[in-house]
Amino acid sequence: MRVVRHEERVEIPENVKVEIDGKKVTVEGPLGKITKDFSHAKVFIRKEGNEIVVETFFARKKEYAVVKTIASHIKNMITGVTRGYRYKMKVVYAHFPMNITVDENKKLVIIENFLGRKETRYAKIVGDVKVTVQKDDVIVEGIDIDCVAQTCANIHLATHLTGDEKLCPHGREGGPGVLDGIYLYAKEHIK
Repeated sequence: MRVVRHEERVEIPENVKVEIDGKKVTVEGPLGKITKDFSHAKVFIRKEGNEIVVETFFARKKEYAVVKTIASHIKNMITGVTRGYRYKMKVVYAHFPMNITVDENKKLVIIENFLGRKETRYAKIVGDVKVTVQKDDVIVEGIDIDCVAQTCANIHLATHLTGDEKLCPHGREGGPGVLDGIYLYAKEHIK
């Protein structure tokens, strides 16, 4: 069954400027500027007064579900340029303390001495995200929620144990350091 018309509206705050060029949306606020391209979706995006209207016509269920998703992305962009995002991660280890450093030039988080191993593990920093290390906390900050969340996922996956790494020397699961890793524990806004 097709829906004749479906729309979602997103209100624009006073201190935010939004530009729409086809399906490319640019949101600019006090903390910065974010641009996203929604050309993959069968939707129409327009500005109407102090609102953004995302709509679709003669859509099936999957096509009109995309309307709400794109509206949520635009809301996240507005929140990002006005309040920002801060994700906090905790470094957990049972015996061997990890050494974590940030290389801002190469956009990498460098993890050394994970489970006492000599190899170095790397996590990519996505987009314009700032990563800081304070003792056993890793703080990831930025205005684009997608980049902040993906950077946290990269850091977590760099220390994620899989397959044979989880086994103890006797072949049973629950070997040394099964809980070792870097885990997300808090999501908050910068402002």
